Amino acid sequence: MSAVPITPLEPWIGRKIGITRNRSLTRPQLARYQLTAINQTLDHARQNSSFYRNRFAGLSLGPLTSLKELAALPFTTAEDLGRDPLSFLCVSRDRIARVVTLQTSGTTNGPKRLFFTNADLELTVDFFYHGMTTLVSPGQRVMILLPGNLPGSVGDLLVKALARLSVAGIVYGPVQDPEATVHAALTARADCLVGIPVQVLAMACHEQAGALVGQVKTVLLSTDYVPGVITTRLQQVWGCQVFKHYGMTEMGLGGGVECWAHNGYHLREADLLVEIIDPETRRPVPNGTTGEIVFTTLTREGMPLIRYRTGDISAIKVDSCRCGTVLNTLDTVRGRLGGAIEVGHPKDYFCIGNLDEAMFSVSGVIDYSAVIDTDDDTDLLTLRVTIQKPAQYDETEDRIRRAIWSLPAISRAATHGYLTVDIILADLRAAVSTGAGKRRIQDLRTRKNQPCG
Repeated sequence: MSAVPITPLEPWIGRKIGITRNRSLTRPQLARYQLTAINQTLDHARQNSSFYRNRFAGLSLGPLTSLKELAALPFTTAEDLGRDPLSFLCVSRDRIARVVTLQTSGTTNGPKRLFFTNADLELTVDFFYHGMTTLVSPGQRVMILLPGNLPGSVGDLLVKALARLSVAGIVYGPVQDPEATVHAALTARADCLVGIPVQVLAMACHEQAGALVGQVKTVLLSTDYVPGVITTRLQQVWGCQVFKHYGMTEMGLGGGVECWAHNGYHLREADLLVEIIDPETRRPVPNGTTGEIVFTTLTREGMPLIRYRTGDISAIKVDSCRCGTVLNTLDTVRGRLGGAIEVGHPKDYFCIGNLDEAMFSVSGVIDYSAVIDTDDDTDLLTLRVTIQKPAQYDETEDRIRRAIWSLPAISRAATHGYLTVDIILADLRAAVSTGAGKRRIQDLRTRKNQPCG
């Protein structure tokens, strides 16, 4: 087995917390730094944020003496952000350099708004800079298939980070037309693509995608969940290395990135402390146990977030990464709270992650949307599927049906008459998902769903 280089995040984080070049980073050193940073964040938030001043009122909150004591603090939620975003501000509004507004179905309040100072944006640029050294080297060219027109947007920050690497960052934006995007990548002589999983797959499935073989050497997938089968298909088409990134706007856009071992996301632990909690008991769980991702910002000045519940489901891996890092490694994100769809009697569940692995395992499937509703007391799952070759409609529909029947919840519910599946096919000339949000199953029924994990 060939050696795997250590993630560049480790020496970067070591320098950030004061570890000199001739010393190695250790978990105890990192824990001491995080404890100090958390106490500084708590003081900053209590003194300057009306939300946290009220949230912590009545708590006998002295300096924490261990990271375990963080579990006694209340959570911050998406509902809190939607209710009154300005109450989170810890600086004057004239110091805010970037405001991001997120429309979300996860809260009945207003949209979430996130505020960043120039110093906060610089933290993200610095993370992007060091993270991208995993994928590219000076002189290469990166095509960014993400929003990037606005100052402080993800594409804009990535261009700034790449410039420090002497790498050209070319903002193209989300993929609207796969054929045009393939041509643009050829014209730009792009060595690396950064984009949304389904949209990059649409490029790879285009009949002219083979022209990029040998040119595209690395791909970074971000913004949405990354099915393993999409990674495999991109590797097969282009013979490239495919890396995954996990992050969200609330984190400051960056959370963690894979190394060459491709075995999970190494976390940005100088800027974020990540916990995994049991969604029902709301208590932290041991490493290796699946639960909800919760994070606390350690270096954010404009809008710190303390124990923010992401709704994403994953685990901190127990086994050490082959690259040898001491950093925590976040496992593949498996879905979202409330994202599991209930079907059948007795109750079975499936979620977007299950569907993704089944659907994208079918050769020729490029994209799909899923809606579930009720028709005469029978659930109806409608899959609108974009496929590569319209001449193969019948054959592809049969393979799709066999693939989703491999999911026990769907096959049992359908066999016993509780679920009907309707598959509607369209070819690549039809629309491919062009947004930058996470994909989900649209549930038009009234029943409540369960955590997906």
